[in-house]
Amino acid sequence: MKNMSQMMKQVKKLQAQMEKAQQEIEASEFEGTAGGGVVKVRINGKKEVLAVTIDPQVVDPDDVEMLQDLIVAAVNEAIKAADEMIAKQMGRFTGGLNIPGL
Repeated sequence: MKNMSQMMKQVKKLQAQMEKAQQEIEASEFEGTAGGGVVKVRINGKKEVLAVTIDPQVVDPDDVEMLQDLIVAAVNEAIKAADEMIAKQMGRFTGGLNIPGL
């Protein structure tokens, strides 16, 4: 039974470490840019958009599609940065296993 008790302590410690890492991730901010930095998007670790910055020079009423594409590209870049950090942080706990939801 002693081994079971030690294992449960280790599981609780690991769970606390994972919760702390998750909180750190959620508090982190990530930035994606497009068009050489004329469009910038900041998101948090929950992948919620915090801010969108658009250089006024890129706003062309005759080419709204380009601006839309730049925004999409910047958002996707920010999400990719968040995903990479999440995978790196959680990989410490999963040992490289791809566990859904982590």
